[in-house]
Amino acid sequence: MNLGQIAGEICKVVFPIPEEKFVGKSSGVAICTLSSIDLLKEISQSDIMEKIAIAARLFSENKGIDELVRYVNQNPDLHTIIVCGKEVSGHKTGHALFCLHKYGTDGSNRIINSVSPDPVLTVSKNEIANFQRIKLVDLIGKTKLEQIII
Repeated sequence: MNLGQIAGEICKVVFPIPEEKFVGKSSGVAICTLSSIDLLKEISQSDIMEKIAIAARLFSENKGIDELVRYVNQNPDLHTIIVCGKEVSGHKTGHALFCLHKYGTDGSNRIINSVSPDPVLTVSKNEIANFQRIKLVDLIGKTKLEQIII
């Protein structure tokens, strides 16, 4: 286990966040609220859930993005991810996600042009290529439900 993984496990204990994802009733659109847990909760209790596949948070530029890419690969009907909410301080997870979508990864599986501290993924190049087929909507910084347009 590397230092980042150890820090992640410590954070889970010190700052437990049970709200990771909420499943909706449609299949084509997902919402990623980055670090905005209140926005995620608000979305989960709104009519938006009728129009989306899933609403979830994204804290890390490595493990979290790996999980998101795998979700896209396991859900072929998904065509759009709306990325909104407050950027993850210090990690710039939203920025890393958009860099992955635009540039992919280098030979060391590091997200090209990411300013995140540890943007190294474990997903394959094929999984990344499949992720790049979807549309990402940049609403980073939008933290109010009425700002999220479906």
